Amino acid sequence: MTALRDPQVSAYIARIGKRLAAAAPGAKYPYSFTVADYREINAFSLPGGPIWINRGVLHAAGNESQVAGVLAHEIAHIAQRHAADQMTKAILANWSLGMLGAMLGNVGGAGTAQVAGAVVANGVFLKFSRDDEQEADRVGLQIMTRAGWDGRGMIELFEVLRREAKRDPGGVDVFLSSHPSPQNRIAVLQAATGHSHGGTRDTKEFRAVKAHVLKLPPPRSPSKR
Repeated sequence: MTALRDPQVSAYIARIGKRLAAAAPGAKYPYSFTVADYREINAFSLPGGPIWINRGVLHAAGNESQVAGVLAHEIAHIAQRHAADQMTKAILANWSLGMLGAMLGNVGGAGTAQVAGAVVANGVFLKFSRDDEQEADRVGLQIMTRAGWDGRGMIELFEVLRREAKRDPGGVDVFLSSHPSPQNRIAVLQAATGHSHGGTRDTKEFRAVKAHVLKLPPPRSPSKR
């Protein structure tokens, strides 16, 4: 991944992420937030805390609550241990318990890290199950509302994805290949939010950061990875 090396943007995303992480359930993982310099609308998380959000999200988002919705969804994946559970299942499916025990006995964590690295390289958790995605939507919505953002931002971002799929398919191909249809998720989230309109929707800081991002050199495109 190519990170966007811009202090203003990085600090802004980190502040949102830290506030959301404080409202997350479960263990207090060392969450970290990095902006990837790619134009696609996408984000992903890894076990234990690392979260990457593509610059394309900032280009497409119309307000801060939409960005918070993306980050809250990824935090929820970590808080609910979706990727960690997939990694555990993959390791046990590819290595016998005896082999794993021998590795732990002979080389400690380094051996386990090698197995885990192979699992990561093979993309084991690049695509979550439909149940995992629905849970991440539900828990993510709870996280962002607890942290003080308008939950409708998550719904709006899915609506943006749906529009972008028609206008610029290449910009959402990666997201759509690893996530369920936005249309089905919109309906569920609309029912969950009901008529609740509370929380932060937009800020001057978001508008300033977005204006700044749009003036930067163009981000990388998928074909140049």
